[in-house]
Amino acid sequence: MEKILDIVALGEILIDFTPYGNSDRGNTLFEQNPGGAPANLLVAATRFGANTSFIGKVGQDQFGHHLKEVLEDTNIDTSGLVFTKDANTTLVFVHLDDEGERTFSFYRKPGADFLLEVGDLNKGLLSSTKVFHFGSLSLTNEPARSASLQAVQYAKDSGAIISYDPNWRPGLWDSKEDAIGWMRTGARYADIIKVSDEELSLITGENDIKSACELLKDMGPQIILVTLGEEGCYYSVGKDQAIVPSYKVAVVDSTGAGDSFFGSFLYQVIETGKELKDISKDEIETFIAISNATAALCIQKKGAIPAIPLRKDVEGFMAKL
Repeated sequence: MEKILDIVALGEILIDFTPYGNSDRGNTLFEQNPGGAPANLLVAATRFGANTSFIGKVGQDQFGHHLKEVLEDTNIDTSGLVFTKDANTTLVFVHLDDEGERTFSFYRKPGADFLLEVGDLNKGLLSSTKVFHFGSLSLTNEPARSASLQAVQYAKDSGAIISYDPNWRPGLWDSKEDAIGWMRTGARYADIIKVSDEELSLITGENDIKSACELLKDMGPQIILVTLGEEGCYYSVGKDQAIVPSYKVAVVDSTGAGDSFFGSFLYQVIETGKELKDISKDEIETFIAISNATAALCIQKKGAIPAIPLRKDVEGFMAKL
């Protein structure tokens, strides 16, 4: 059967409450924004032109129904999205420092996203996608952990490229050791992995970026992308490695930057129609440059999904450089 979807992503979709100034009394105001790393990634890929679908669980509440509408308004298929009455939609309060860097307070004990069960999985989606993407937040708790691992194995057996983001959120794990173990498990399924420099050191136990990438490559990934914030992105593919610099812009809110970067990158990989081993060094560096531009536009606005740019906006931004 010919693959009919470009990317299927599984995991959390949630509400980010993002700081939005102060009230007349000086209290912090928060704006409701749709978010969640796998969903953010799909939005970026879809805005570049990908045909996508989301698998996950939300609460039977106003937030859950709103998130379904957001996905559908972005032309993301929601046939894999299920509702539950057993928990509310996961909420996150985002805290920004003066440089736009963020920390998070999760309301997820439990959250609907980690109640995803094996029986909720739409195997038709998993068997008909070119790329299957997941992240480590769906590995923090059962039953979503078992559902995620079964989904990734099924997609891999069906011939999909596996994309993985070991998204380190310390407060969501029982211990750092538990987190490292499961984040490594996810990496062993991956063909393409995006990590921050902190996540790379955490997973490999190595601080030297080149050595750490070699250790990570031994776990299985063919393409390793290490996001370095304002410095850009280091990549390690085969015998090639280098840093592709980022674009200097004023940071308003960095939420969703890595996800928009990765969604853009995955779309470009799919667009080549090539096997991963046949993608050239020059192509990888071009993909990263475009993905860096995508992230640069994203961080100039507040919120995650609302800030993710269209492909034409990224092309326009790069044309002016």
